[in-house]
Amino acid sequence: MVEQVRYGLVGTGMMGVEHLQNLAVTPGAVVTAIADPVSISLGWARDALGARGDGVQQFADAAALARSGLVDAVIVASPNYTHRDVLEPLFDADVAILCEKPLATTLEDARWVVDRAAQMTRPFWTAMEYRYMPPAAAFIDQVHGGRIGALRMLSIREHRFPFLPKVGDWNRFSRNTGGTMVEKCCHFFDLMRLIVQSEPVRVYCSGAMDVNHVDERYDGERPDIIDNSYTTVDFANGVRAMLDLSMFADGAENQEEITAVGDAARLDVLIPEGALVFSPRTGFLNPKRVEREVIAVDQTALDAGSHHGSTFYQHQKFIAAVRGEIDVEVSARDGLMAVAIGTAAEISALTKRVVEMSELGF
Repeated sequence: MVEQVRYGLVGTGMMGVEHLQNLAVTPGAVVTAIADPVSISLGWARDALGARGDGVQQFADAAALARSGLVDAVIVASPNYTHRDVLEPLFDADVAILCEKPLATTLEDARWVVDRAAQMTRPFWTAMEYRYMPPAAAFIDQVHGGRIGALRMLSIREHRFPFLPKVGDWNRFSRNTGGTMVEKCCHFFDLMRLIVQSEPVRVYCSGAMDVNHVDERYDGERPDIIDNSYTTVDFANGVRAMLDLSMFADGAENQEEITAVGDAARLDVLIPEGALVFSPRTGFLNPKRVEREVIAVDQTALDAGSHHGSTFYQHQKFIAAVRGEIDVEVSARDGLMAVAIGTAAEISALTKRVVEMSELGF
């Protein structure tokens, strides 16, 4: 019989609901408590739980949930700027934690999370689910397996839809999100570190808010979140990486395109198409020898969320870590480093200069 794990959820908005949908298809996961200060958000959670919601306790905040003794693990899916306040009582309760990205909106708070997580006896996992999209995971395995030779260049493109409305419009302002390069792009900076297997040395970002939200006003205030950018990252091992972001390219056939170029070949992954395209070097004027395969994603995983199945696979890993079956794969420090690169990119875009990671203490 599968060992049951009692889950609490703090933050029952759009991402919180996606977690509930994935827990419904995670063997042994039982939701016992939810928390959110906004009643409409709690209603969304109740709708998502359906019959599974019978007996689920409802709280107004994380502290009350932590005191309840009803949970073994807690998912933190509250707004970015609340993470430190939400995590403090959960750390005190020493429950297992899956914390949504970004870890925090500031480096001070992210470093605090790393320090507190190191004192835990239970797992702390940063929710970087893009690692677990099956096509991306296959891509990473092949790069690490040496299929392209020695990796020299990595590029990631996300061309997507604008930020969606959130309760209270909190995601329209960088003070709440950490800025687009932290809020959205921490996923890709995490992928860069994972794929390159080295640490960032310097960052340059050219970006601005040029199309989206320019006519919006909230209490007379104009949003200040980047909607397009190019970011380059130099790594300590000599690999260079680049992120191409557009938040007004929702008509693109593929939302994510990742390309790794080694000294022997190039490898591309296209999502949601799911294609892996392998292009070995052939020499001038010789016939191309491109190989193409499509990586399948389980329909159950696809149906449970909007991140190409990745949230489902992340939950299978997290619950295994909670049971002590595997080690944590995405640590608090991984979350900190993704915030750090994003923070450097935000500074670079604002000041129009290269930012050395040493300036930020790395």
